[in-house]
Order: sequence, then structure tokens, then C-alpha cells
Amino acid sequence: PVLRRVVSEEVERALAKLGPARLNGRSSPKRIEGPDGRNLQLHFRTRLSLPLFTGGKIEGEQGAAIHVVLIDANTSHVVTSGLESSAKLDVVVLEGDFNNEHDDEWTEEDFESHVVKEREGKRPLLTGDLQISLKEGVGTVGDLTFTDNSSWIRS
Repeated sequence: PVLRRVVSEEVERALAKLGPARLNGRSSPKRIEGPDGRNLQLHFRTRLSLPLFTGGKIEGEQGAAIHVVLIDANTSHVVTSGLESSAKLDVVVLEGDFNNEHDDEWTEEDFESHVVKEREGKRPLLTGDLQISLKEGVGTVGDLTFTDNSSWIRS
């Protein structure tokens, strides 16, 4: 675990130095407005290893760590300074039909209305490290596991 964390931190530093985003895999980033009016986007740098199974760890292809980067949409560069570059991100489960490819813009209310809430009397749908801390605009998804089958949700 210590070695993995050190490797993850080194990868984060290297990704932050890359400058413009070079996305690997499918990504459909949406804009976020920073406090100074900048248009920001979160990008996944790693593809998920699919399919995901109940009880299985969520990880990148070939067991790789999953990295996210905060990008300035106007410059395509990683946001390495300012308050946003060290933001804490919450990991949530969204309904399968949330990110409709025809939907270019969405509001905070749209997003919140698609967050899957845990069912009464059931354990949480997602467990593990449910927060990602950005460092110089780069973060690593920690250990996450789906604990329940999603067949009860629209997908």
C-alpha cells in the first residue's frame, strides 16, 4: 500500500507537468466555473477496467490507478495553482442515463437530481475512498467498490 501510494503520487506529479490534456479513452467533460470565472473541466486520464462487478474493486485498465485532472477549458492546460488546483472532489454514483451525449450543458440541479441515493435499510451502493484530493490539479481515485447490484436503477 505504501509503495502504491508513492507511485501514485509520482504519476500525479508527472501528469501535472504534461501541460495540455491528452485524453486516453472516452470522456465527456462538462464545464465548471471557477471562482475567477474560468471555465474548468475534470478529465479522466485513465480508462476504467470494464465490466464492473458488485464487490469488485474499481480500477483502471490493466489494474492501473485512475487519475483525474482539472483542465482550464480555454487553454487546455492543467490547473496547477489557485484554490481549484487543491480542491476536494466527492465521488458519487449517477444514474446510467445521466450523461446523454446530446446534452452539452447541465446545471447543478440537473446533476444533483441524477445522483443515486442509497436505499433505506441497505448498505451504501459505493464504499471506499469517496473523496479525491487534487494536488496541483491532479488526483487519484482511491479504493472504491460497488456493494450492490445496480439493476434497480435506470441504466
